[in-house]
Amino acid sequence: MASIEAPSQQPSDALVLANRDDDPSSTSSIQHEKLDSELDGKQSAEAAKAAGGLRVQDQNPEPVWAHGFQLWAIMVAVALVVFLMLLDGTIIVAAVPRITDDFHSLNDIGWYGAAYQLGSAVFQPLTGKIYMKFKPKWTYLAFFILFEIGSLLCGVATSSNMLIGGRVVAGAGASGMFNGSLIIISECAPMERRPTLTGIVMGLAQLGLASGPLFGGLLTEFVTWRWCFYLNLPVGSVVIALIILVRIPQQHPRPPPISVFRSLHTHLDLLGFAIFAPALIMLLLACQYGGTTYAWSDSRIIGLFCGAGAMFIVFLVWDYHKGDEAMIPISIARMRTVWTSCMVYGLMMSNLYLASYWVPVYFQGVKGVSPVKSGIYLLAMIVAHVFAALSSGPIVNTVGYTIPVALFASVLLSVGCGLFGTFSPSTPVGKWLGYQILYGVGRGLGIQMIPLAMALVTFSQSFGAALFLSLGETIYSNSFGSLIHEYAPSVNATEVMDAGATGFRSFVSGADLESVLIAYAKSIDRVFYMAAGLAAGCFIFAWGMGWKDLRKKKGVSKA
Repeated sequence: MASIEAPSQQPSDALVLANRDDDPSSTSSIQHEKLDSELDGKQSAEAAKAAGGLRVQDQNPEPVWAHGFQLWAIMVAVALVVFLMLLDGTIIVAAVPRITDDFHSLNDIGWYGAAYQLGSAVFQPLTGKIYMKFKPKWTYLAFFILFEIGSLLCGVATSSNMLIGGRVVAGAGASGMFNGSLIIISECAPMERRPTLTGIVMGLAQLGLASGPLFGGLLTEFVTWRWCFYLNLPVGSVVIALIILVRIPQQHPRPPPISVFRSLHTHLDLLGFAIFAPALIMLLLACQYGGTTYAWSDSRIIGLFCGAGAMFIVFLVWDYHKGDEAMIPISIARMRTVWTSCMVYGLMMSNLYLASYWVPVYFQGVKGVSPVKSGIYLLAMIVAHVFAALSSGPIVNTVGYTIPVALFASVLLSVGCGLFGTFSPSTPVGKWLGYQILYGVGRGLGIQMIPLAMALVTFSQSFGAALFLSLGETIYSNSFGSLIHEYAPSVNATEVMDAGATGFRSFVSGADLESVLIAYAKSIDRVFYMAAGLAAGCFIFAWGMGWKDLRKKKGVSKA
């Protein structure tokens, strides 16, 4: 069988291949190696025939790669998918203040981002196993269609709860889109071409992530915030047509779908998923509602925390029982390079999303600018981000190690968020521009160090973002309510918060407005303090990821 070869290496190697010159797609080597071990030489004649008509006696068939228009069409589809996925994560940030005004849902700011990440995090551990058992083309298409359905639900949402539900559905679809993109690239092109193709995809992904707030501001101001989600539909129709019409090569045969469905609960560890998912949901609900909707001492909040803890303990016992067949194998998760990498990238992604969501809220809520101006004001961060991301490859090739770059990025992110924490209604242009440039450089360097694929690390990023976006909303809501009473005692805090991120300006004016804006800015500052702490955590855990020189070794001269 023709397999996707990956060099024998420690898991830490798989976590830094985003900057290597050999085979970035082998960052999903854990899944591919397991796939090979299950299928290589042991596949039944029926499975081999169903997977591609391979003859049993043909032990080493020549791989058939994509070429010409076929490869071009596949790459366009994959690049658009990754672009839309990361664009969807940040395009909403400039629209959030307007959404809270329409739905009177200032307390739900955290959920608009957390719900998307929650949907992705819950299903992320299953995606690797799903791709191992089903044909990549149709699996990829199924995840993308689910993402499109979620986008449609968000666009037609008539309430904040409906929008949050749509974000969960979109996140569930997104859970299998990134890893699937890399798997498809590895199935379509030989190893020597994958770095270039993967680099194109990652470049567009970076562009989507960085430019999301600007697109969101333009759509919200000149059309409606709903087009932040409707935008996915026409572009998505092009993607779906390309995926359906173009043949995507498949180097690894998969078992017949019927045989997989018969033992689906064993293949995908659905019982482990049924234990794990409620634990995550209860934890996020407790963090979201604690101190806002209900007091921290309320029996419902305590019950959610206790339920989450109990379910997590049960999951660990079940995970240990399943061994390497578990949804999250303990043998992999307990490796130092793996769990430290999960901590680093989980905290880093949480930091990135907190800044992405709350800086626009500051501009629109405190500074009182329009969504378009909010997006324009973020250009300093966007340009710095793109410049740093483009520079990170040459820097790593020169230094030879990713850890120094990750450490430097962590420092910049922590300092940048600390400076964001000084934002006030009177912060001058020069300062918030400079702070954004500093932070943008750290973000561009840091996110480029994030591995291209590995289900456990990707799960950590999604779960971390969901958890800390919820905590950020909790910190903001608790702080804003108490600070309004302190700075503007004559103003009804409930009415201000119910009016949305900018709606309170219609009935609060004069000295009261100035006092409310001070309370607003100080509340956002406290969210940035947490973000700065997360970046500091990245600096601490990054030391454990393992050191490996990524520079190409010069050929050894013959004696």
